[in-house]
Amino acid sequence: MSLTLPDTRAARILVAGDVMLDRYWFGDVQRISPEAPVPVVKVDRVEERPGGAANVARNCAALGAQVSLLSVVGADDAGRTLRAQMQGAGIAASLHEDAQLDTTIKLRVIGRQQQLLRIDFESAPAREVLCAKLDEFARRVKDADIVILSDYGKGALADIRDMMDIARAAGKPVLVDPKGDDYTRYAGATLLKPNRSELREVVGSWADDDDLARRASALREQLDLGALLLTRSDAGMSLYAAEGVVHERALAREVYDVSGAGDTVIATMAVMMASGCSQVDAMRLANRAAGIVVGKLGTAVCALHELDADLRHGAA
Repeated sequence: MSLTLPDTRAARILVAGDVMLDRYWFGDVQRISPEAPVPVVKVDRVEERPGGAANVARNCAALGAQVSLLSVVGADDAGRTLRAQMQGAGIAASLHEDAQLDTTIKLRVIGRQQQLLRIDFESAPAREVLCAKLDEFARRVKDADIVILSDYGKGALADIRDMMDIARAAGKPVLVDPKGDDYTRYAGATLLKPNRSELREVVGSWADDDDLARRASALREQLDLGALLLTRSDAGMSLYAAEGVVHERALAREVYDVSGAGDTVIATMAVMMASGCSQVDAMRLANRAAGIVVGKLGTAVCALHELDADLRHGAA
């Protein structure tokens, strides 16, 4: 079955969740430290890229959609950098500032094109900042076609139940990228997108695909989910809905870096569904988009022209 890209220019996506700054230190490794048996990296280049919900928003924008982003940052350089990056990507970002919060930073040290170390800096946002964000969410959701809630467990979605109730009352589909082992907070979502390890935390290990289908379907019914989209790495993706199960095989790609691929998947699902695609076609397009970004180093986006070229020249 051939796939075609819809016109995505009218799609309006609201992304809310945990934003972070992905910082990369690139360098060369030529010796081992005399102080400990670890490589010495001589840093010669630094890059900073949006991460978390900010990367989801950037992927939506790269696919041609009109994007709003709502989150919390600290009163620091990382927060200011994220604001500038969102502005540069044409994203209408409202990043509420919490003076007591350190904007989440994931620092990766890269030597010889391999990640040698990751260091995380993070803290939780204050209650009053979250309340202000919830008020703005209620206003912004009216202008969106689809809502993405990107949960990285950093505290920006402490009010996710209220946010989902607001979105559902406004008749807006809600796509959720989950975190943790308590999925009851995502009950009623239009689509939930865990990966294999995340789902295993909730439903336990499965013996085979049939056992997986039973567990996934039971969870979908228990939480009253419209659908559950499971990303399965080299095994592709599986969409569990009331109509049944649809599997999409992984495309043969040279995998360079899987970080951020889940952001690309949920962004592509939202943009394509908002542009008129069925969930199954949106999943097939998301599978191709993910295949493109895993061929790039670090958190990255799949641009609309890249997806179009892949559809034109890639094998189905």
